[in-house]
Amino acid sequence: MEDPGFWNDPEVSTKTVRELKNLETDIKEYESLQVLYEEIEILIELGYEEGDRTVLKEIENLINELGGRLESIKTKTLLSAPYDSYSAILKLNAGVGGTEACDWCAMLHRMYTRWAQSKAYSIEVLDFLEEDEAGMKSITIQVNGENAYGYLKSEHGIHRLVRISPFNAAGKRQTSFVSCDVMPDIEEDLDLDLNPEDIKIDTYRASGAGGQHVNKTSSAVRMTHLPTGVVVQCQNERSQLRNKEKALQMLKAKLFIIKQQANVEKLSDIRGDVKEIGWSSQIRSYVMQPYTMVKDHRTACESSNVAAVLDGGIDKFINAYLTWLSLGCPKRADESGIN
Repeated sequence: MEDPGFWNDPEVSTKTVRELKNLETDIKEYESLQVLYEEIEILIELGYEEGDRTVLKEIENLINELGGRLESIKTKTLLSAPYDSYSAILKLNAGVGGTEACDWCAMLHRMYTRWAQSKAYSIEVLDFLEEDEAGMKSITIQVNGENAYGYLKSEHGIHRLVRISPFNAAGKRQTSFVSCDVMPDIEEDLDLDLNPEDIKIDTYRASGAGGQHVNKTSSAVRMTHLPTGVVVQCQNERSQLRNKEKALQMLKAKLFIIKQQANVEKLSDIRGDVKEIGWSSQIRSYVMQPYTMVKDHRTACESSNVAAVLDGGIDKFINAYLTWLSLGCPKRADESGIN
């Protein structure tokens, strides 16, 4: 970095600075863990020498903290794929279920927001389409922070909710679906040969907060890549030009990821919004009636504490997915899932 020519290539210098910051963060964490380990050793020695059993609870808490942080480091070692270290763009689309599905979309948005906050990640709303009665039809957010994409790529797919619907006067159990599409926020210029004639650009009035300027001008932008059907939208900027720039960046990132996939199956997996949002395509089920259970159908990871999961406690599922991915995505003996 002291080389006078280091900053001449912005792409290379930005990448190097990002890697340096990541390494500095890792070093600080390892040093902190060493201090914690030594503190546990000292407490054990003191408790043994003085016969003080009152320190056992404190020792237990510190050991649990150490174990949790070591598990996080273990998970981080699984993030070795291209762009895993990048920020993420996550899009939720309500599917089968009407108003119930729109409410489910809002619940998932809250879940990912709470999870991001627990990781000290920042969030930007890029696009938002509200539903008249409750919830939202769709929302696109950008989650900014180291490894955000590496973690959130585990959430790509269809999420299924089963509960007694608050919107059903008969109090019947209802099933709703929401699709989650995730891609890395790739800021550098990608080597993609895009034909301008293949891109359809539509402008519309922003539907989210932003004051009179946002609502009275067609500043929001929707881009459709005609050959693939990939659609991206952006309305978070007050300027239509800025929204076009961000939408084009998102489109390039999504097409680049698709280009890296070697077969049609992976292509359809990346383009979650192209799949039918309904039965037989879900990756995870959240059952609140007649029993409580969250189960990932890829990894068989499950939790009976639905409330904690919906409050952002999804690390268990992320860790299981990354481990499953590192093993080559093996098929489970039990593929039945939750009914």
